[in-house]
Amino acid sequence: MAAADFDLAGAVRDGIRCMLMRGGTSKGAYFVADDVPADRAVRDDLLLRIMGSPDPKQIDGVGGAHPLTSKVAIVSPSSEPGIDVDYLFLQVVVDEPVVSDAQTCGNLLAGIGPFAVERGLVPAGGDHTSVRIRLVNTGDVATSAFPTPGGRPDYAGEQAIDGVPGTAARIELEMSSGGRPLLPTGHVVDEIAGHAATLVDNGMPVVLLRAEDFGVTGDESPAELESRADLRSQIEAVRLTAGKLMGLGDVTTQTVPKMFLLSPARNGGAISTRAFIPSRVHPSVGVLMAASVAAGISIPDAVGSEFARLPAEGPIEVEHPSGSFPALVRVGKADDGAWTGTSTSIRTARKLFDGLVFPRA
Repeated sequence: MAAADFDLAGAVRDGIRCMLMRGGTSKGAYFVADDVPADRAVRDDLLLRIMGSPDPKQIDGVGGAHPLTSKVAIVSPSSEPGIDVDYLFLQVVVDEPVVSDAQTCGNLLAGIGPFAVERGLVPAGGDHTSVRIRLVNTGDVATSAFPTPGGRPDYAGEQAIDGVPGTAARIELEMSSGGRPLLPTGHVVDEIAGHAATLVDNGMPVVLLRAEDFGVTGDESPAELESRADLRSQIEAVRLTAGKLMGLGDVTTQTVPKMFLLSPARNGGAISTRAFIPSRVHPSVGVLMAASVAAGISIPDAVGSEFARLPAEGPIEVEHPSGSFPALVRVGKADDGAWTGTSTSIRTARKLFDGLVFPRA
């Protein structure tokens, strides 16, 4: 939809087609690209009105007053050979008038395949369907496989994931790199503000830090960590420098990179994590965040590798405040000596409502 064709007053009166979905441990509003303005400024203004930002409670919109529930997915047929749909992720900041495309979201990615079938962008492939998805934000390509008995997505199933009550249908996500280096700086360890840090991007830019270096044991609750202004200030100082080193520029207003405090696993997993995203602490862990952590600790001498308990084979269990996430990654070295990584994850998603959403006037 061209900016000139968009009528805000009409959208306020008549609504815009939207599907609210839980994807993994996040929740967001899913749109077909043709249903929202193509012009970025007009689109972002509309999304702020729809989600209810800027307001800490997002009381006048459909946002859930938390970064994990203030997300948007915009999906369109892809013109790329071998790709079915393009997926643009937008993070709508809760209490600021900011819409960011600086990162992607592996949790909302879980809902992209089913949404594409629901909207007729991709035909169902029998009892199971595979959808090839280009992640516009990063250039990565993912394959989503999910059940479609009778030609429709089936959200009911027996797959459980930590951070979500109950069970749902199993969705397999296989991610391949968009050609970016696994270690953006080329170094296994960088020193930032006096702290050893490993900077990794296996689908999501993250910074790995030792929890003990910040006076954190690693078993604190998200609320307890968020209450420590001194800790948040220290981590933000590292993040701002790391962003520049990772080629992200000035990340002051961005939500990447994500900051991880690592400690030894406590419940039989490989590593224990607390993730700053960046000012709030994640109650669990994002799909691509876990993939980047798992890849990072698989590299010899990387931060956290010295106390990580890696399995001989199979997924790496990344422990988080509400359980653990099994991240299946492959890490290796290319001919030029650069580290590379891929990931496969198991998620679930569920359609919550489908209809019209009405933006604030």
